[in-house]
Amino acid sequence: MTLRVQPLTPERWPDLEAVFNARGCAVARSCWCMYYRESGAQPPRPPGQSLPQARRERMKALVEAGPPPGLIGYRAAKPVGWIALGPREHFAKLQKSPVMKPVDAQPVWSIICFVVPAEHRRQGVAAALLQAAVAWARRQGATLLEAYPVDKPGPAAGRSLGKSSR
Repeated sequence: MTLRVQPLTPERWPDLEAVFNARGCAVARSCWCMYYRESGAQPPRPPGQSLPQARRERMKALVEAGPPPGLIGYRAAKPVGWIALGPREHFAKLQKSPVMKPVDAQPVWSIICFVVPAEHRRQGVAAALLQAAVAWARRQGATLLEAYPVDKPGPAAGRSLGKSSR
C-alpha cells in the first residue's frame, strides 16, 4: 500500500473529520483521540455540548496549537487513515497508568490510536501509517517508540499484532 502521509495541521483538519466521520469510525467520533491525552476531572462543558463534541473541540485546539498530534494517510487526494502519536509525556493517562507505566527512564514516543474507515480496511492502510509514523517520529528526534496493540474478539481475532514491546 502506497500512501502519502502528512502531519495533521490546521489546514488538514477537514481531512481528519472526513476520516472520523466515515462509516465504521463511531468509536473515533466518541474519543477524538483524546482518551489517553486526558486524565482526571475534565473542564466543564458548555450547556448542551456532549462529551464527544467537547473532545472534538479539544483535539482541534491541539491541532491549532501544534505540534501535530498525528499523521493522516491519503490515497490520491482522499484521506483514508489516521495514526495518533507523540512524546509519551503528551499522554496524561499513560503517565498515570500503573499498567502501561514506563519500562525505564528513557524518553519514548507513544502510538495511541489508528483510525481506518471500513471501506479502506484490509488494504494495508494501518501498516503504511505505522511505517510512516516510525519514520516521522525518528525525524522528530524520537529514538524509542511504543504502542499498545489490542486484539479484540470478532472477525479480526486471529490477526493479533502481538504483545506490546519496544
